[in-house]
Amino acid sequence: PDSQSEEENIGLQAQDLSDSFLSGEEDNGGKLISNKNINNEINGNWLSSSSNNIHEARLKAKAKRRLRKNSSRDSGRGDSLSDNGDVVRGTTVTPTSPKSKLLDRKSRLGKGRGLPKKGGAGGKGVWGRSGEVYEPEEVDEKDPNYDEAQENCVYETMVPPLDERDFEKTVTPIVQEYFEHGDTNEVADLLAELNLGPMQSEVPSLAVSLALEAKASHRELTSRLLADLCGPVLSHSDMEKSFDKLLRELSDLVLDTPGAPQLVGQFIARAVSDQILSKSYIEGYKGRVDCEYSRAALDRAAVLLKMSMGGLRIENQWGAGGGQRPVMQLIKEMNLLLKEYILSGDSKEAERCLRDLEVPHFHHEFVYEAIVMVLESKGEKTFKMVLQLLKSLSMSSIITVDQMRRGYERVYMDIAEINIDVPRAYFILEQFVDKSFSMGIIDVKLRDLCPCRGRKRFVSEGDGGVVKLESY
Repeated sequence: PDSQSEEENIGLQAQDLSDSFLSGEEDNGGKLISNKNINNEINGNWLSSSSNNIHEARLKAKAKRRLRKNSSRDSGRGDSLSDNGDVVRGTTVTPTSPKSKLLDRKSRLGKGRGLPKKGGAGGKGVWGRSGEVYEPEEVDEKDPNYDEAQENCVYETMVPPLDERDFEKTVTPIVQEYFEHGDTNEVADLLAELNLGPMQSEVPSLAVSLALEAKASHRELTSRLLADLCGPVLSHSDMEKSFDKLLRELSDLVLDTPGAPQLVGQFIARAVSDQILSKSYIEGYKGRVDCEYSRAALDRAAVLLKMSMGGLRIENQWGAGGGQRPVMQLIKEMNLLLKEYILSGDSKEAERCLRDLEVPHFHHEFVYEAIVMVLESKGEKTFKMVLQLLKSLSMSSIITVDQMRRGYERVYMDIAEINIDVPRAYFILEQFVDKSFSMGIIDVKLRDLCPCRGRKRFVSEGDGGVVKLESY
């Protein structure tokens, strides 16, 4: 048995030597075609010797990149490559990448929770540490950019002056917005922010020219604006220059506004009354005016000033805006309008006067006063004329359906009190409502809401003297 085991060991050693001999031939480029084919085949593709060398270089470069990444993560502990590309394990390599040092904000003392460091002067774009007080920086006279002339300079924001084109584009929206809110202080603040320069005297003439094409309430607002701007923003000489320009341009203003001479004359009279213009302003033009429109404007202003001495208040020549007038004053003007219509019968003039009141939200009061006038009147003249007026106002949409309905409903609510002074009020109201429905002024629902009062009436003897309840 011993001799048999020794023979087996000798056979195994011989086999190992033959295997190593064959492997050596393979490494040195042996002549076995099968082994050579195995080395030149990668992933099923046949490669030449040059492509094989490129593939090995790629593998080495990939291994180096992997080791660099591991070295930055492990703070210098990791694998490295030798000059031949062999991996050497267990060696310590110090990180040499500057990028890894800049991006690594964790503590290197092994303490803390691994969060970014605190208590520093801040990162990029931060002024400095919180609570740090900066002292005035001393100027270095040896600095090549040092300029002695700039040491005591004071810098201010300069607004360029407006030219004629920019003036109209900038100031016109301000005046138009003022017609909506009526706040003169806001206009003064907006004009103070602008550098008007030589265009400062153009502000009153622009405001007046815009007011000529607007309503009477806007003209009143313009007169108030000129009075409030004179002094804080504009001077008296600016006002005189502006009205001089208006008188020169009246021939052009008449093309758009035929009544411009009379309106400009009223503005001049109001300006003199508000002490914007001097009393000698009109007298200075005597004998020096060639334009007929300018002469008409100055004559209008002179007449109004003479009438003011007799008790006329020029302050109220334009009237106040609809929403700015007291309610009692509006009711009084509506009653006067109705009485004038009953006397003249001119529905067009009544429509114009009602539109000039500029209170579309208060037209229900006009309907109410008209129906009450019918109830208190005697005869059919007022009855028919009021129906025709309400029909005309409804067809022209001056009085809306909602305002018409509210006016009728207010009469329905107050008919009990009206009946105390007018005993036949229920009967007249019922007839008026029926006629209004037949003429298309109101609808069926509003007609059916008309109140009626039941009363006792003795019938003929054929009914046996039974008392019946009927409604009118």
